Amino acid sequence: MANLKEVKGRIQSVTSTQQITKAMKMVAAAKLRRAQDRITQMRPYSQKLSKIIGNVSAGVDTSSIENPYAEVRPVNKVLLVVVTSDRGLCGGFNSSIFKQVRAVISEKYADVERAGNLTILPLGKKANDFYTKRGFNVIDEHHLIFHNLDFTHSMEASDVAMNGFIKGEFDKVELIYNEFKNVATQIVQVEQLLPIEATSEGEEDLSTSTDYIYEPSQEFIFSEIIPKSLKVQFYKALLESNAAEQGARMTAMDQATDNAGELLKELKLTYNRTRQAAITKEILEIVGGAEALAQGG
Repeated sequence: MANLKEVKGRIQSVTSTQQITKAMKMVAAAKLRRAQDRITQMRPYSQKLSKIIGNVSAGVDTSSIENPYAEVRPVNKVLLVVVTSDRGLCGGFNSSIFKQVRAVISEKYADVERAGNLTILPLGKKANDFYTKRGFNVIDEHHLIFHNLDFTHSMEASDVAMNGFIKGEFDKVELIYNEFKNVATQIVQVEQLLPIEATSEGEEDLSTSTDYIYEPSQEFIFSEIIPKSLKVQFYKALLESNAAEQGARMTAMDQATDNAGELLKELKLTYNRTRQAAITKEILEIVGGAEALAQGG
């Protein structure tokens, strides 16, 4: 049985850890509130815009105008945009992303990876560290984007993917990130950013012979509006991941606080038992000594 000093030291250590996890939970809750407000405001706009862009892209007369963002090419070079957090202590938030990326590569891009044509754009320090250590082709210019997450920095990162696709450096670009559902649930999403795909809703709209009027022109729409809308979709994924991260961290810290409380109960019980055993031993020694003196007298 451990001595009293060791048990007391462990109690103090667990108590300190519990105070830290409580504080981290409160910080995560405050950050989650702000992140949740941002993503709930962005979602309706982003979803409607995505539907419209899918419809317009599918409805364009390719003989009259070329849509460079919808060009389908043989997939020889792929860019995966992997969104994680900068720090840990958020449960399985990052590991679920890494597992999904590995599954996507194995199922769809194994040949591309073997040919050395798979590139990772990590957004988040954890992703950058993970894929750099494993020897992947990594574009590490924007991995600290969550230090100052805003549309300007998101646009700079999305330009890497979009310009690379236009120049033929990548034949397909996919986003892999955690979508925020609630505090306890994050859903890993894999979305094709480029080339633009017509959504299922868009296909239904097109089947009814929807006719679009382009103002000022199709050329303007595809040179200005579509790139901006893609950047909005990109930014929305980052906001989703940010909110999901804070939810995951809040849940993880809440569980850690509860676990620390259970451990403290066990340690205090052990401390009391150890203390009682020590007192009993001292009493027995005193009684034994008294009896020995009495017999000697």
